[in-house]
Amino acid sequence: MTANFRAARACETNAISSSPTGLMIPQSGIIGTRSANRVSIQLRAPDAFPQTAALELQAHPRGIVGMTTAAADKFYEIATVRIELKDSDPLIWRQVEVPTSVTLKTLHDIIQATMGWFDCHLWEFTIAERRYGLPMDEDWGTETRADASNIRLRDLLRPPSTMIDYIYDFGDCWVHRLTITNVRAGDATLSYPRYIGGEQNGPPEHCGGLSGFYETLDAATDPEHPDHAEAKLWLDDYDPNEFDELPIKYALGRIANQRNAAKARLAKKKPESTN
Repeated sequence: MTANFRAARACETNAISSSPTGLMIPQSGIIGTRSANRVSIQLRAPDAFPQTAALELQAHPRGIVGMTTAAADKFYEIATVRIELKDSDPLIWRQVEVPTSVTLKTLHDIIQATMGWFDCHLWEFTIAERRYGLPMDEDWGTETRADASNIRLRDLLRPPSTMIDYIYDFGDCWVHRLTITNVRAGDATLSYPRYIGGEQNGPPEHCGGLSGFYETLDAATDPEHPDHAEAKLWLDDYDPNEFDELPIKYALGRIANQRNAAKARLAKKKPESTN
């Protein structure tokens, strides 16, 4: 366990600037940092960043000007996605509303945001025994994974529900089960993805997977444990039973803003002629 405590937080500095989990979000007026167990957020003054046309479009009652009805229906279609960290006890879970038009790469970003990961490890989806992820030069003798950036969620959904396995960090092996249900038309006045709810704090990075996570918690709560002091120091004020929903909402808001920017681009296009 000591090795888990001393496992480097080497990727955290990079993750703060590159992760979609709300750590550095100048686009949406938020500046913040996060250690393995602490989030600090600073809101910028409203006049420090301009409101974009993309944000103004999100409340347009008539949808996207210039988009065909069929295309608009697909763009606004959403599904409920429940994300569970497998074998966690008590169960760590989140629920979000997600556009079905997102790619699996964007779905990965959504999972990272809702679970509080730093997006500094390899990852992949498994759907109906097929693997999806980022293309790699080497697949270590395993089946080649499809490029997650080229696959849209809606093309993989099957009624009444779809199960997806998602693994993050092939070392610690955080296995998530996604259950996707209730495909329906979204509300054109809302921005998606949208956080709905969840329970239990996500584990810190680099703690040795579920076994290392629970060993660390046990050591921190047991004054007689030989690693008690080190566990307390490493966890700092981490509380497994409490988590802050605000960074999740900000991080998903950043992803939604990128989607709204796509709306703006589509709005500038004229509908194709039917003649």
